[in-house]
Amino acid sequence: MLGVVAAYILDLLVGDPRWLPHPVVIMGKIIAGLEKILRRVARSPLSLRIAGVVLASMVVGSSYLAVHFLVRLAALVHPWLALGLEVWLIATTFAVRGLAGAARGVLLSLSRGDLDLARRQVSYIVGRDTHAMDVREMTRATVETVAENIVDGFVSPLFYALIGGAPLAMAYRAVNTLDSMVGYRNDLYRDLGWASARLDDVANFLPARWTGLLLVAAAWLSGRRAGGAWQVIRKDARRHPSPNSGIPEAAIAGALGVRLGGLNYYGGRASFRAYLNESGHPPQVDHIRQAVDMLYLTAALAVISGLAVKLIFCSLL
Repeated sequence: MLGVVAAYILDLLVGDPRWLPHPVVIMGKIIAGLEKILRRVARSPLSLRIAGVVLASMVVGSSYLAVHFLVRLAALVHPWLALGLEVWLIATTFAVRGLAGAARGVLLSLSRGDLDLARRQVSYIVGRDTHAMDVREMTRATVETVAENIVDGFVSPLFYALIGGAPLAMAYRAVNTLDSMVGYRNDLYRDLGWASARLDDVANFLPARWTGLLLVAAAWLSGRRAGGAWQVIRKDARRHPSPNSGIPEAAIAGALGVRLGGLNYYGGRASFRAYLNESGHPPQVDHIRQAVDMLYLTAALAVISGLAVKLIFCSLL
């Protein structure tokens, strides 16, 4: 448990320094390489679905085993080396500092009126087209991204780190990386990415609902609309195309009193996402700062509540 706390603090202090190798980069290269190999042998929709299961199994399984044996090997050298390695590996699965920094970069550019830079910064954190976004669209995109990534950028890896340490946290990060690379519903990935997308839905199911409760608590503690957060979760979360992302986005919409969702463009094609808190106001630039504040408070509450539950559980064994 101390390793998880240390990893949380490490992420807050240093994030992901560019000069350090990051496991997700390695995962990405492995996924891309395996995809090329599997596409050579799988042609039909059924064979591509089977290949997708193989891809997900290999990447997630190898991520778990690699970290497990790395930590075991480090323990043979010295227990402190193993602890330090585990702390660093868990910290690489967290993204609180990185997410907050990216959102604040957009906030700063919008505040200065540098819309071209803001569009470029937004393009780093969303998959939608950004070249024609106005201030309101960039603000909404950033708030939605902060809300959604509270789950897969912190609460989910924390959840799995508390259960199974660095190996399980890294296995979760592999699931999330697979989903971000191949878990699309377009013609190219509908079959090959099916298993990865479903696995990501399952992996985030409990953490997303935990996050919803945490966001309501964070709204109450920060003097925001806790009741609104809860009501919008209950009313609108299921309208989101993702079974999990709708919960934190609805909570943020209710807590900040803003309307999220609406028209987005992907590769030049329009896609309308149902409104969350339709009666709310369009988000203003300052709502980015408020969303980041909610991110930090929710992360702290997740650590505190997660440790409390684990201590209670361990005391009962």
